[in-house]
Amino acid sequence: MSDPIRIANCSGFYGDRLSAAVEMVEGGPIDVLTGDWLAELTMLILARTQAKHPGGGYARTFVTQMEQTMGTCLDKGIKVVSNAGGLDPDHCAEAIAEVADKLGLAPKIAYVTGDNLLGRLDELAAAGVGLEHFETGEPLLSDPQSNSRFISANAYLGCWGIVEALKQGADIVVTGRVTDAAVVCGPAAWHHGWGREDWDQLAGAVVAGHIIECGTQATGGNYSFFTEIDDLIHPGFPWAEIAADGSSIIGKHEQTGGVVSVGTVTSQLLYEIGGPAYLGPDVTARFDTITVEELDTDRVLVSGTKGEPPPETLKVAMNELGGYRQDLSVALVGLDIQAKAALVDEAFWAACPYAPEDFDSVITRIERTEKSDPNSNEEAVGQWRLTLKDSDKNKVGRAVSNAMIELALATIPGFYGTSGGPGAAKPYGVYRPAIIPANLVPQFVTLLGRSGDKSSATIESRPAGQPSNQVATSPIVPLPDPTVGYPTGPTRMAPIGEVLGARSGDKGGNANLGLFARNQQAFVWMHEVFTVAKIKQLLPEAAELQVERFSLPGLLSINFVLHGLLEEGVAASSRRDSQAKSLGEWLRARVVDIPETLLPTIKTES
Repeated sequence: MSDPIRIANCSGFYGDRLSAAVEMVEGGPIDVLTGDWLAELTMLILARTQAKHPGGGYARTFVTQMEQTMGTCLDKGIKVVSNAGGLDPDHCAEAIAEVADKLGLAPKIAYVTGDNLLGRLDELAAAGVGLEHFETGEPLLSDPQSNSRFISANAYLGCWGIVEALKQGADIVVTGRVTDAAVVCGPAAWHHGWGREDWDQLAGAVVAGHIIECGTQATGGNYSFFTEIDDLIHPGFPWAEIAADGSSIIGKHEQTGGVVSVGTVTSQLLYEIGGPAYLGPDVTARFDTITVEELDTDRVLVSGTKGEPPPETLKVAMNELGGYRQDLSVALVGLDIQAKAALVDEAFWAACPYAPEDFDSVITRIERTEKSDPNSNEEAVGQWRLTLKDSDKNKVGRAVSNAMIELALATIPGFYGTSGGPGAAKPYGVYRPAIIPANLVPQFVTLLGRSGDKSSATIESRPAGQPSNQVATSPIVPLPDPTVGYPTGPTRMAPIGEVLGARSGDKGGNANLGLFARNQQAFVWMHEVFTVAKIKQLLPEAAELQVERFSLPGLLSINFVLHGLLEEGVAASSRRDSQAKSLGEWLRARVVDIPETLLPTIKTES
């Protein structure tokens, strides 16, 4: 049995705290430094960057972090694994090599490619590979002219290219689009010598990777019960100490802010997931088998995860330029909010040179955020919001913003715009999740030589003869503990957040909303009350949407997936919160009838 390997995170997104790499390398013992830079939106951003600067489609902040920490990592024997290579992992690796030369250092640098399918789309289409939509099954590839609309297409690779790079002695491994957890699973599989069918061990590492992939979200960031944390001004980044059996201890360096608790770990486990079977390219991790236990201050044991074979397909993140958009909004202040909104709407379309049916998309919202008897000007304000989209840039440009300006002195009292001054149309991207047979996407591992030469190896994403996943339709762990009864006694109306925590996020055009209880009786109540119908009642935006509900009793949690809430994805969404980050907190603010035995205190009128 090999010793556990401590893998630290230093980035949860492109633009995260720049000093985190130094903090993790110098703040305590670690074996591997990792980070995640590649959100779905980031791939679109990098595609635009690459179009302007060929070869520049990678996270430059990672290169800066390597300049800050490379010498220390080499001295301490710390490996570095990062997906910051984005669309150009080779150029990212070369940029790191240039930094190494400047510092007089000689690390072994490897990069993993094979994920980028953009140049293969016509070839795949000609071979009858349609890249079917992840949810609808509709083929996204057709004729070459249509295929050219995509500006990025990247398969989510697994960990085995990373394993091979580390086997070849790489000190720094740069990848393109691998799964967020792969940068953790790869070093763990390499260190412990796991095989490709060690399902439980791999699943445990994937879970550990999922927990730390978003950086400080595992140490108190975005945590529902944040008021219980003494120091959240500068939370420390997390690490996962992964044992040979796949179990892990989640922690953070001493004397750093934030906290690692059952609550923060559970909250992060619910982030951006679907059903209990968490599909990945290396393994299907069963989230309904996870056990979370607090060992000590800032030390949480995560164990018991069962693994199953992965599916035969890989997920593909595809982005296309959807067209152009203009977002307009006007303050609705004081009295007669509905009448004011109706007048602004009618007057705008009278002034606009186009009719609503002339646009590809027209979405109007009235936000009733004003309060009665407001104590401040701001408390009196609601908003009328309009999002226009079209393939014609000019149609949604100055013509429509000028139409809005015409209303300033001619319509409602208290008129002022809240979307800025006159604006040009802005391009937006549309995210299309697809699937591709895994055996069509090999991984290529390239090791840079000190003299500029390169050596390479090819790793199959799916070995021949590997068993296929059959997604279970029932949970492995039984539903609520039958020995714990439904809470009885008096009830009172109170915010849901008095009892339950939540974590929400985006999955393409869908949103997930995870609810978690902090004891068995609260879970029994939650499991009974929070049905799909109840969620649709509490969140009217979801009333007409397909909503799925998944129970995770081992985590005292339920996860909901709201299909289509974010329309065509983050970059195209007209919602103010386009990534559904606040969806859970909205739900926690809703008031329902709660048994008083579950409430922390009984508040009475003074």
